[in-house]
Amino acid sequence: MGRWNTLSTRILLGLVVGLACGAALSGRASTTLDLLEAVAAPIGQLWLDALTMTVVPLVFGLLVTGVGSATSSAAAGGVAARAMLWFVVLLIAACALSASLTTVVLAWVPIPVGGDAFNAAGSTPPVVAHGGAWFSGLIPANPIKAAAEMSMAPLVVFALFFGFAASRIETRLRDPLMTVFEAVVATMLVIVRWVLLAGPLGVMALGFGVGAKMGLGAAGALAHYVAVVVAACLAITLAAYGLVAVAGRISPVTFFKAALPVQVVALGTQSSLACLPTMIAATGALKTSPGSAEVVLPLSVSIFRAASAAANVSVAIYLAHLHGIALSPTDLIVAILVAAAVSLAAVGLPAQVSFFATIGPVCLAMGVPLDALPVLLAVETVPDIFRTLGNVTTDLVVARIVGRPRRGAQTHADAHQGVRVA
Repeated sequence: MGRWNTLSTRILLGLVVGLACGAALSGRASTTLDLLEAVAAPIGQLWLDALTMTVVPLVFGLLVTGVGSATSSAAAGGVAARAMLWFVVLLIAACALSASLTTVVLAWVPIPVGGDAFNAAGSTPPVVAHGGAWFSGLIPANPIKAAAEMSMAPLVVFALFFGFAASRIETRLRDPLMTVFEAVVATMLVIVRWVLLAGPLGVMALGFGVGAKMGLGAAGALAHYVAVVVAACLAITLAAYGLVAVAGRISPVTFFKAALPVQVVALGTQSSLACLPTMIAATGALKTSPGSAEVVLPLSVSIFRAASAAANVSVAIYLAHLHGIALSPTDLIVAILVAAAVSLAAVGLPAQVSFFATIGPVCLAMGVPLDALPVLLAVETVPDIFRTLGNVTTDLVVARIVGRPRRGAQTHADAHQGVRVA
């Protein structure tokens, strides 16, 4: 985590330098500015293309292995199966809440004037079918063609079918197949890491172009973006308290006291995995049934990231508004379902590594260009804090709901007390 946090700082520094240099020359007709833009534009575009080339194989591999792993976990016991059901339901609900909130916020507080400078020159949105044509193309007649055209919605559908079907074949055939896709995912992640090492230079080049077009207005547009995404994450965190009161049947105050130490660790580490020991310790105050949290929490930190999925939808909708793309209800439904599916399968890596793998498919499914994503990656450190905060809070909510003791059942806290008394 320290390594990636250092890289994030360098990428952010690259953005600041690029924006500052571009803003300093903004509005001046000079040969120097023209020369620098001619050099910076292809560098930034090459770096973006290097990241984009990993999206299709990475997403397909993640979905296949993620579905296989989730199916095995659900088959392992009733607690895991109930947890998986809650994961799916809450991911879709979180994405839907984020889509509604982001749409309303952007209607009330539009993107600042000049924000369109984040658009790359000549960028064109992917071609996406709408309405009835979209439903007729949901099942890909040619999955390879769908992958080649980066048609994410039909590709996700095929990957889900493939993953579920692979979980039903004989073990001697399934295990080698899963190994191949795990190797594909691992290979793509290595490429992503390599590309991100050049991130400071790539983002500096892209930032220079943005600064040259927008001047100092670029800082205001980025602050506006960060505020919108953070608001989506905080909305999920606050909604978790209402959910745990209704479905978990525990006082929000009691839950707040139990969750606070975990949330403090989350704010400091930006890692759900690092919070796992603290979450396990918090289950005593949550009074969960013995053994349930020990199953639910490791599973949740691996595949359940409600706030991250919600933030991904928020970013995609923000980019759609940035490019002036009108989103229909069908587009929003597609974004919600794709974001939930990809989030469920994505690995628990720092947001800088998984940024394109989780947001790219949502954008492509809605027909939104990816050109502005590298610039937004540079400021991802701030939203990532609130992503982690929302993720660990919802993890604890599911642990309480699934592990909520029934009548006559011994609670987690009672079990520990009994051991101490003995």
